[in-house]
Amino acid sequence: MPEIHPDGRVCERSGDRSSGEEPYVGRVTQHRRHASAQQVKRKRTAVAAAVAGTVALGTGIGVWAASGGGGDQGSAGQATVAETSPSPTRSYPMSTAPRTIPAVRSHTPARGPGWRPRPGDRVVIGDAGLADEGRLIAGELGMSYAGRKNDTRAGDLRLSLGGGGGGQESYTMTVRGGRVDISGPGRAGVFYGTRTLKQEVHGGGTAPEGVVRDEPAKPVRGFMLDIARKPYSESWIEDRIRELGDLKYNELGLHFSDDQAFRIESSTHPEIVSPDHLTKAQVKRIVALADSRHITVVPEIDSPGHLGAVLAAHPDLELRNGNGVVTKGAIDISEPGSAQLIDDLLNEYAGLFTGGRWNLGGDEYQALMARNPQTAYPQLAAAARQRFGANGNVADLTTQWLDDRAATVRAHGRTMRAWNDGFYRSATAVRPADDLQVAYWTGKEIGARQPQEYLSAGRELVNYNDEFLYYVLGQPQTFVYPTGRRIYEQWNPRVVRGTTAVPARYDDQILGGVFAVWGDLPGAQTPEQVAAGIRMPLRATVQKLWDPGTPALSWTDFTSLADRLG
Repeated sequence: MPEIHPDGRVCERSGDRSSGEEPYVGRVTQHRRHASAQQVKRKRTAVAAAVAGTVALGTGIGVWAASGGGGDQGSAGQATVAETSPSPTRSYPMSTAPRTIPAVRSHTPARGPGWRPRPGDRVVIGDAGLADEGRLIAGELGMSYAGRKNDTRAGDLRLSLGGGGGGQESYTMTVRGGRVDISGPGRAGVFYGTRTLKQEVHGGGTAPEGVVRDEPAKPVRGFMLDIARKPYSESWIEDRIRELGDLKYNELGLHFSDDQAFRIESSTHPEIVSPDHLTKAQVKRIVALADSRHITVVPEIDSPGHLGAVLAAHPDLELRNGNGVVTKGAIDISEPGSAQLIDDLLNEYAGLFTGGRWNLGGDEYQALMARNPQTAYPQLAAAARQRFGANGNVADLTTQWLDDRAATVRAHGRTMRAWNDGFYRSATAVRPADDLQVAYWTGKEIGARQPQEYLSAGRELVNYNDEFLYYVLGQPQTFVYPTGRRIYEQWNPRVVRGTTAVPARYDDQILGGVFAVWGDLPGAQTPEQVAAGIRMPLRATVQKLWDPGTPALSWTDFTSLADRLG
């Protein structure tokens, strides 16, 4: 019979020509072996074509030899079944890299059918600490969660800790032999591997054969929400957490105190809480959901400015200028009661927000926006001289305020950041604590400092560039709603201010970026409109934080992929 080569080609198998044996065609009669050379050639062609058809169909159909024309048609001339052999192994094309958002950074292709979940297939874990990740992906893919198992079955998805050699957010995903293995040094990386797999099989898709090795370029990939100016429901915030988790974001900032409102229940100072607020029980559920998606919730109680809602219940602590006029939203940092009030809140909410990061605020303190702060606010100038000597100034006093609040939060083991305009060049007697990270959002403030000033001093920086990453409701002043396309095509983490990137030597100090929604004109959009408006900017931002290089897909193709993935 024809011989099947390993590459799938069909050819004739020759006999031993040295012995004079005729080429082997099949099990035929003596009469057929004496047929003419032309007849033999026709038979070879017929058999080869039949076998080729069998291979193409992937079936085990036998090849029948038809009787030849002429000669004796006795029993020896009846058609007989040619010898059959098992169908050759199916040949698959080389796999292509998964199409996901963000794109995976490395994929080693292989030949094979890939993998897709089937009812009854198992999710198994190699470490008890991955139970939450295992249950989540099993539910999402309609699989059975089997817990810790050592046996192996067809269709298994196995999650395990260890190996890889990368950071805690790295992972390796191997699709081979009808199974998937996802492993990583930490739980976060394994979780991100399940997000890649979830996107691959979305809508009945198949995870391609091969090995994915993936990790983010930046450790901070955040979304910040201003719930002080505009309230959002618990369910809306939880929907965003699920969206962020699937996109491999790892941070959700909540700005919940400002001049307009204070939006979270307080036991130490219930008098400051606005009627429309989140209860602590709701916040605990939000934090728990975020934790299950490896997202840290970063709280912000901005001070010494933006405290209007708090000070409405404590008018004795409002900052007044030399003429006795109240300065909106600013607390009088020369009053001992001011520090006590804010520290009460910081200590209280450190028990509610259990993640490792905190935003102290520190921006837009109105006293330092006066032409001459020492003259405009004589009580602050006097307090500065008393504490720092004759040359002490209001900037020194304000910097010390920030350092003191940092000490309060540091005692809870948090890593802290403050807005860039809370770092004052005019402070000479005291400097911001060395462990404070810079949350750089603007270069438009009075005495604006370039990002390089902070970076050259050795500070770490988180990119909040308001040119690309600020979604300000109502588009007041010069703000416009950012587009995903502009972020995708023009921004990367080194573009910290405006549209110009800082030198590459500072790349390691730029920890990542945060896309922020601010509620300056809260009625400008409904929560549903906000969710729709930030959908593509969020996807573009995380793509550039996961891999800052030029994306492989055009914006049109990226948009199509986002639409397909949902």
